[in-house]
Amino acid sequence: MNVVPLKEDDTYLVLNGEGFALEGAEGFYRHDTRFLSRYRLRFRPELTLLQTRFPRPDRLVQDWARFAGPDGEVYLRRVLEVHRGKVVERLEWRNLTALPLEVGVAWEVQGSFVDIFQARGWHAPPSQRDGLHYRAPDGVEQGVAFLPEPPPEGFRLQLPPRGRGELVVEMRLESPLEMPASLPDYEAFLAGFPQEAGPWGPVWRQAVLDLRALLLATPEGPVPAAGIPWFVAPFGRDSLLTAFMILPWGREVAKGVLRYLAQRQGTAWDPWREEEPGKILHEVRVGELSRTGRLPFARYYGTVDATPLFLVLLGRYLDLTGDLGLVRTLRPHWEAALGWIQRADLDGDGFLEFQPSGSGLAVQAWKDSHDSMSHGDGRLAEPPLAVSEVQGYAYAAYQEAAKLYRALGEEGLAEGWRRRAQELFALIQERFWLPDLRTYALALDRNKEPLRVKTSNAGHLLWAGAVAQELVPELVETLFSPELWSGWGLRTLGTGEARYNPLSYHNGSVWPHDTALFAGGLFRHGLLEQGRRVAEALRELALSQPDGRLPELVGGFPREEGYPPVPYPVACRPQAWDAGAVVYLYSLERGVRVW
Repeated sequence: MNVVPLKEDDTYLVLNGEGFALEGAEGFYRHDTRFLSRYRLRFRPELTLLQTRFPRPDRLVQDWARFAGPDGEVYLRRVLEVHRGKVVERLEWRNLTALPLEVGVAWEVQGSFVDIFQARGWHAPPSQRDGLHYRAPDGVEQGVAFLPEPPPEGFRLQLPPRGRGELVVEMRLESPLEMPASLPDYEAFLAGFPQEAGPWGPVWRQAVLDLRALLLATPEGPVPAAGIPWFVAPFGRDSLLTAFMILPWGREVAKGVLRYLAQRQGTAWDPWREEEPGKILHEVRVGELSRTGRLPFARYYGTVDATPLFLVLLGRYLDLTGDLGLVRTLRPHWEAALGWIQRADLDGDGFLEFQPSGSGLAVQAWKDSHDSMSHGDGRLAEPPLAVSEVQGYAYAAYQEAAKLYRALGEEGLAEGWRRRAQELFALIQERFWLPDLRTYALALDRNKEPLRVKTSNAGHLLWAGAVAQELVPELVETLFSPELWSGWGLRTLGTGEARYNPLSYHNGSVWPHDTALFAGGLFRHGLLEQGRRVAEALRELALSQPDGRLPELVGGFPREEGYPPVPYPVACRPQAWDAGAVVYLYSLERGVRVW
């Protein structure tokens, strides 16, 4: 997807290379709703775009001009700024000639007001909504207001010889769904991170800018949205891993994520939303389809791994901040999370399983596409499923629970959770390790048959500390084998597997955050040379991109000298856990404590 994203808080734009919205996913978005599907400026006289710059992810600056022969006649500086709930166009004209000149600009806009899932093509679009105001069936009114209102023929400016003229138009994306909260400004946010990033310098600033841009203001504190264009919403797994990766510097983000998820922790049994007491949510949506109950995503809990990751983040936060006050405040929530983890063992074998209700996601681990869980012969596995890395997260969560109780002076409870962790560790080795493949099974299916395929998931077990020390060399060799290591990172599925496809979503593509967690596991086990190898590959991947960003995913083709990785056409960029991966890899290389 060759688009330009701009964002501030709950408002974002998806534009084409000229800075307009004309087709596909392009448009003006807020609150899981596309307000405008078309936005274009018509300049008079016609101008040529000279260059586009992005000083920050909320701002676009362009230079336009008209030439007569070799000389310029008129020059335009266009500055497009995104604020919470509004977009500002600033047009600064210059007459470069010795004669008076008339210039003008007209707006082409088309309302949309479709739910994000309709804009994405996942649900049938409604009847035509091309006006600039819409009232949804639940009474929510949204609209676009221009200040000043452009006349039908557009604005005209008279420029004297060598003179200047300016036009400022504000577009308000009006919606009653705002939260009473604010975000730190860019300067304050950036000041909280290291200012010198060494070899990470060329991609470091972009990553930290993107982390600030992706923040959503909530009453509990800042929470990172998962990614643009489809995931500008709070997500359990994504927000938790992103917050984990950017510690020790992004402390307010980690605190905001923990408070936000605790406040919305499951309290009831609701199969439609897959809510259960103690469970940490998967995502929160405020679009029409979710608000009116046509989709379960107003507050959706279909994830098996966010709950153990909640404890993992809280434990790391305590390690790196010493903030025992937050641990005490959130105690009812992390204890409820531990209770849910115990209940997530659906058949009493000691593992966390998920059994989807059918209302939402069929696969509820991080590889959540419907075809990501397969056997070696290509058969899709039947749920309930116990996915390998989820057991690693649960092992880590038990370890963190022991730490939390120990910090509170409750040694008896700490020892109980330490023993549970040891028991789960032994079970993982016994049931998931595949000696002939020298890796861990992707999952266990409903019949407890292991999914005997080589995947990147085992890298998460290494990250979580859930790999037996004597097996680490074999596993690392497997993960670095040509089947799994593309040169840019780990393939999600090995090249020899039946469902391998280098341009699939989860069956052979390379996800940078997935590979970054593998790097974390290598550093955790003292494999510094191998960890730096992974970090260097991801740094070079970011440097190969025109915008200096790690994309959500790239194709899993083997790396070719002198060529960038094959792009995945609808990858989110920026995406929170990929921006977070840059910070994480930087911290790993500098010896910041992993756990």
